Amino acid sequence: MPTDTHTKILATIGPSSATREQLEKLIDAGADAFRVNFSHGTHAEHKQRVKIIRQLEKEKGRFISILADLQGPKLRVGTFKEDKVLLKEGQTFTLDMDPEPGDDKRVCLPHKEIFEALKPGDDLLVNDGYIVLNVKSCDKKQAVTKVKVGGYISSHKGVNLPNTQLNISAITEKDREDLAFALKLGVDWIGLSFVQRAEDVREAKKLIGGKAWVISKLEKPSAIDDLDAIIQESDAIMVARGDLGVECPIQNVPVLQKKIVAACRKYARPVIIATQMLESMINNPTPTRAEVSDVATAVYDGADTVMLSAETAAGKYPTEAVQMMHKIVRQVEGDPLFFELTQASRRRPCNSGEADAITFAASELSCVLKNVKAIVSYTTSGLTTFLTARERPYLPVLALTPDIAVARRLVLVWGVRPFVNKKSFKSFDHVEDSAVKAAVDNGYAKSGDHIIITAGFPLNVKGRTNMLHTVYIK
Repeated sequence: MPTDTHTKILATIGPSSATREQLEKLIDAGADAFRVNFSHGTHAEHKQRVKIIRQLEKEKGRFISILADLQGPKLRVGTFKEDKVLLKEGQTFTLDMDPEPGDDKRVCLPHKEIFEALKPGDDLLVNDGYIVLNVKSCDKKQAVTKVKVGGYISSHKGVNLPNTQLNISAITEKDREDLAFALKLGVDWIGLSFVQRAEDVREAKKLIGGKAWVISKLEKPSAIDDLDAIIQESDAIMVARGDLGVECPIQNVPVLQKKIVAACRKYARPVIIATQMLESMINNPTPTRAEVSDVATAVYDGADTVMLSAETAAGKYPTEAVQMMHKIVRQVEGDPLFFELTQASRRRPCNSGEADAITFAASELSCVLKNVKAIVSYTTSGLTTFLTARERPYLPVLALTPDIAVARRLVLVWGVRPFVNKKSFKSFDHVEDSAVKAAVDNGYAKSGDHIIITAGFPLNVKGRTNMLHTVYIK
């Protein structure tokens, strides 16, 4: 059966969804891809879960994408003598490099990079922003702060520095070990945390060496300052609204979400909306109305993929969460206003290359030609399919590629149904026959329908999408 939605669903694996039986239920409920979170679990657990997914992929006869999400740098305070201490508004509290357990006057902050970047007037957000400390004075070993927002603090709580760019790599030693292991497992995507600038993405891609594609997670306001460059360096983007909502005023997050989605579409990069989408379903069988509206808004905005985190990783109702997300996506995409909005937000290509022109024209043609049922995109690298999906055509995009790795990666792209075709074409008749076969055999078209083909000439040459062709299926 063809996939029935354009917007894809990415589900996080955890204790609630790690068994073969549960993973199969999530696939049947509508999950297109799975996130393996390297902030939790062991390498042995991750290996077993990836093995199960690949087995289910064969049994289901469809490609399933796997994202290995690296933990990234975790900035945390040290330990306290007591279980927790109360910081009162207006009091002085010192952060330093002394490893001795802390109290209500001071605590260790074992990150020299923070002290090197701090300056008087900066705010530090502790425990997801529930505690706010304002820097009064600082040097390279300590910072004396005034408590702006008080509360209880305990050992190893996280620290965020809004609007402060740290001289720290996005890839820790743990990440390097996890990355090497994930690549051996053959994952399709690598999630890069703590991205601050385009250089962070370039560093990761050197380590990955083309063995997977990179999803840059936008968590810090400083990344927004370098947004266009980060998007162009990345293979995809994730709007990580949790940390983003801590690091910047929470009311800014919906605006930033729309800005990031629009920029990703401009540069033809897939974009994932993540964090707290159906949060209440961790403990409840149904979501709140606000959560339903949140998912719907992401779909209306044109996100390629919507993601479930704790809902499927640790929640009581993982299958129900995927089912609900799938229902929301279907409902939105069934609204005539949905495609009106996606077309209204469509822009002319930002580049002037042949591939941009061909994919733009293919979408235009699909609105004019009668009984056209699919756009068939021949791609070696995946770029042509990215460009086709950017136009948000009403039709499914059938991506034919000779590379199974590319096919799996394309699962996360809006409207794309990937297929592997390892033939080396000798004539365009062979291209046409393969396109028709893929469309008909998989239930996308039948006799009397049209399909649109984008391809390159000379045939079998990478990076030469320069041909647009229509086919009437007899």
